[in-house]
Amino acid sequence: MAGRNCLEANDWICGAYVSSRAQDLVDATVQHVWITVVSVAIGVVVAFPLALVARRWKAVAGPVLGFTTILYTVPSLAMFSLLLPVFGLSAAVVVTGLVLYSLTILVRNIVAGLEAVPEDVKEAARGMGFGQTRQLFQVELPLALPAIMAGLRIATVSTVSLTTIGAIVGYGGLGNLIYEGMSSLFKAQVLTASAICVVLAVAADLLLLGVQRLLTPWTRARGGARRRVRRSVARVETGEVAA
Repeated sequence: MAGRNCLEANDWICGAYVSSRAQDLVDATVQHVWITVVSVAIGVVVAFPLALVARRWKAVAGPVLGFTTILYTVPSLAMFSLLLPVFGLSAAVVVTGLVLYSLTILVRNIVAGLEAVPEDVKEAARGMGFGQTRQLFQVELPLALPAIMAGLRIATVSTVSLTTIGAIVGYGGLGNLIYEGMSSLFKAQVLTASAICVVLAVAADLLLLGVQRLLTPWTRARGGARRRVRRSVARVETGEVAA
């Protein structure tokens, strides 16, 4: 009896699809990663000065945070339609839309991280002769990194997902395959492209988490100290340590 052909049967899981369309999957994945990385990078570059302005002048903070929040609520179809006359049918439409969507997350987390820096630490830096710029980059930003990296992780995972919407203008990375597969009811293509998209999101989050741990070694030390204290308390409570 001849082997069952999963492509002809239109199965959801089909190894033959992966092997026969490997180059299409690679090309779509590369485009997806490129659009995501460029969008998040530009988003950080734009969000950083906006966050500094919002933090420096409280009267501006409300309008800046409000405007970025409004941008995030605009439906993607409407956003791309508004950008299409400006950039034409190009990847710039998708990248610009994704940058605008990332701002609300990035700006809020940068502001929150900087505002969480203890006032006594800032006073100590000023007492040591630190100017505003030196204090920002050598004292405040390092201490704000956990909150900033948390925002970056959320923005990146969100961008990986939203990139698929770019399929409506032909620049959606894996979204192009998902859209084509849904149009033709090609189950294996839809599932495979969707699965790769999920893998990319998880991989990006884990990568950024690793970077965060490398950049903030003191958080691990603090966590280790807390664990040692808890173990000591537990030994005392169980009688392992003599009174």
